Amino acid sequence: MAKTYLDIVKYMVEAKFSITGMVDKPDIIGAVFGQTEGLLGDDLDLRELQKSGKIGRIEIDFQQSNNKSFGKLYLPASLDRIETCILAAAVESVDRVGPYEATFSVEKVEDTRSEKRRKILTRAKDLVKLLLNTEIPDSKELSEMVQSEVRTSEITTFGPEKLPAGPEVGKSPEVVVVEGRADVLNLLRNDLTSVIAVGGAAAVPKTIINLCREKEVTVFLDGDRGGDMILKNISSVTDVDYVARAPDGKEVEDLTRKEIIKAMRTRIPLDQYHSGFKQRQEYREKPTREDEPFQNGQQQDSFQKVPKPDREQYSKQRFEQEPKLERKPEHKQEKSSLTDLDELDTQPINKEQEPEHQKPVLESVVLTEYLTGLDALSGTLRSRLYDSTGNMMKEVPIRDLLSSVQSSSGVHAIVLDGVITQRLVELAIQKGIKAIYGLRANPMPKKHQEILLYTKENGQE
Repeated sequence: MAKTYLDIVKYMVEAKFSITGMVDKPDIIGAVFGQTEGLLGDDLDLRELQKSGKIGRIEIDFQQSNNKSFGKLYLPASLDRIETCILAAAVESVDRVGPYEATFSVEKVEDTRSEKRRKILTRAKDLVKLLLNTEIPDSKELSEMVQSEVRTSEITTFGPEKLPAGPEVGKSPEVVVVEGRADVLNLLRNDLTSVIAVGGAAAVPKTIINLCREKEVTVFLDGDRGGDMILKNISSVTDVDYVARAPDGKEVEDLTRKEIIKAMRTRIPLDQYHSGFKQRQEYREKPTREDEPFQNGQQQDSFQKVPKPDREQYSKQRFEQEPKLERKPEHKQEKSSLTDLDELDTQPINKEQEPEHQKPVLESVVLTEYLTGLDALSGTLRSRLYDSTGNMMKEVPIRDLLSSVQSSSGVHAIVLDGVITQRLVELAIQKGIKAIYGLRANPMPKKHQEILLYTKENGQE
């Protein structure tokens, strides 16, 4: 099996082509391999080079317009420059793709190692610049680093419970209450110094209760249910002036400076927050129509008193309401059909009166001759044309198959050691061919019921 990619690609042959017909990628690649086979000897044969890993997969980039195909061909190689140029010249010798004329012209033979050297030099320059810029930080970065460390080091403890707090909690008339130590550190890094944490205690510390009575307090909550629980505990034992919330799903310790400023500017009084929270809770706890019967005893009783429907009575009523249809017993119908067949045996068949839908769509079957021919062509890249009696009419290379089918008449089946394409199927339908046998078939945009397609992979399609 041919190798797909090379470990080392030294050269890339880039050639443009133009074909006077509509073809597919396998047709172009097959033409290159077929027309260069034996042209340069065994040492430079494309198939042998691909098996030994000296050339890679041929890539095709093409377009189709005005009943023509044109594009570019890429051939990677790990040979030396002389042998690569010989292969490039051999590609230019391809003059036909299927039944159509073609021209191949090599635009360049690129040394991929020079491109790698260029990328290495560019990357080395970028790394040097990065080293010079990051090795010694500028004065602004140094000042920010020092300031951040100083703010972090300013975290203290406050009250007999030794709650984590900022240095200005005792002096400032306003205090921000948060959940934990990490929240305090984040607010200190963003210039909020009058902040204190509730801590992990279940009960609200007495220090927090006293601060809420003496100062203007803003409770800064996480954007989850735990924040609502903390607010409920604090507001049940002391006074809270304002409430600020982090965005849904975020915690105060993860907020950026912009998010902290926005949350503090949009803080709301406690009474307004409670009214909005109550509305949200009512909406969440509002029972659905399916759950309503279980909300109170009265509704539950009424729900349980609903009698269950009688399935037999329901089926009986439905049967009586439906229109009655007269149906013959199955065994009688079979008997009558057999009698009719006996009568038909004694009468001549008029084909003109035969319904159209009863005629078989495909009159061809999988004949032994066709399957034998398919096995005989294995590995030859050739094709055969058969008549309706199973006799071979001619054998031609696959590259000449379309032109042979176009010029032949009386062909009943095609057997080829290759891929069944959409173009071949459409041409066969035009010529009245009933069956095509091949190794495999390309995906078809539409199914053709008037022709039989047989492949070794899937059998009859």
